[in-house]
Amino acid sequence: MMTLEKRFAKIFNLEGDTWIKHTNPWSIWTRFATLPFLIVAIWSRVWISWYCLIPIILLLIWIKINPTLFKKPTSFDNWGAKSVLGERYWSERKENPVPKHHHRVVFILTILQTIGGITLMIGLWKLEINLTIIGGIIIYLAKMWFLDRMVWIFDDMNNEHYKVKK
Repeated sequence: MMTLEKRFAKIFNLEGDTWIKHTNPWSIWTRFATLPFLIVAIWSRVWISWYCLIPIILLLIWIKINPTLFKKPTSFDNWGAKSVLGERYWSERKENPVPKHHHRVVFILTILQTIGGITLMIGLWKLEINLTIIGGIIIYLAKMWFLDRMVWIFDDMNNEHYKVKK
């Protein structure tokens, strides 16, 4: 059975060599910085009506193709690359088990990201700036903590069981 994360990875073309390309700092951080633009694009329905779909669609395309656009980096020795490779380990945990001490924390962080996402969506739906900002902050804080946990997973998996193929 495929994990939910592996299904999402597949949707975003994160398979095989694409994972390695996504460790490029340009890929990581340009994709990470997309959420505020997506929020503004959705909010822009107030100003530009249905034309807001143009930037929304362009940003969703960007999110999908981003991991495929950049070259493989020369080094994986940075926080961002390790977080992406840790996500790969996490998404493939059915085939290669991740140490159990990570499971509960990742579950909690996923719930927090979901709560942030729901709060953000309600804020955008109701045009409530406070809910929108709070939802965005929760998403980013939980995502950064999640990525930090992925670095820890990468370190555990790389040191105990695996070597990254360069």
